[in-house]
Amino acid sequence: MQLNFIQVILVILVAFLAGMEGILDEFHFHQPVIACTLIGLVTGNLVPCLILGGSLQMLALGWANIGAAVAPDAALAAVASAIILVLGGQGTKGVGSAIAIAVPLAIAGLLLTIIARTLATGIVHIMDRAAEEGSFRKIEMWQWIAICMQGLRIAIPAALILAVGAGSVRSLLGMMPAWLTEGLSIGGGMVVAVGYAMVINMIATREVWPFFALGFVLATVSQLTLIALGVIAVSLALIYIALTNNNSNNSGSGSGEGTSGVGDPVGDIIDDY
Repeated sequence: MQLNFIQVILVILVAFLAGMEGILDEFHFHQPVIACTLIGLVTGNLVPCLILGGSLQMLALGWANIGAAVAPDAALAAVASAIILVLGGQGTKGVGSAIAIAVPLAIAGLLLTIIARTLATGIVHIMDRAAEEGSFRKIEMWQWIAICMQGLRIAIPAALILAVGAGSVRSLLGMMPAWLTEGLSIGGGMVVAVGYAMVINMIATREVWPFFALGFVLATVSQLTLIALGVIAVSLALIYIALTNNNSNNSGSGSGEGTSGVGDPVGDIIDDY
């Protein structure tokens, strides 16, 4: 599929925003389900790119930066695989191959983000000197330069893919040495496991563990779609909230105190708020 000039500019703009959001985390344009959908929207391939984005989002749920360990780059994986899917012109039939190529793209993006973060360290030192001079204009200027560098980290590879085509990208990724791809894949897998563990550690309480168990059991039922799982999750959450409020009202009327009695400090803070 050939893209016109306007579509090429819009794709590069989406890639630029995705690169910036990989650091800012404000509008989450770097999330695969959003980045792929936006590229599908500007190129007229909304449905295939939406399916691709949803599939990649499930892979990237556990990707998180843990200390000095940097996670695989979901932004480049989403943007580049969506562009390859569009250029291939296979529609929904090409989603499978686009997902397969997204993993080495994420590894390549990991190298790029390490380079960008290394350069950002030098920019921080420059901003420190500007702060000592009391020059707020220099600090702001270097902030813009640093965040634009993150945007170019995704926009430039996206422009190169549009220029050389999908076939050349596949060949280039195939030239990466096995020790590099395998090593980074192992490290990325460890980051996923630690990321999920951190999420569970933050939200897991005595009352929430049964819902974790139900979720894992329901996930094994292949006949249930994501929409069905979402409806079940929302229903269970509403039931839990109703029972919690009922328990709070009963304990408050019996003892004269409005304690919830759920043993969840985070939930108590949210209720008070």
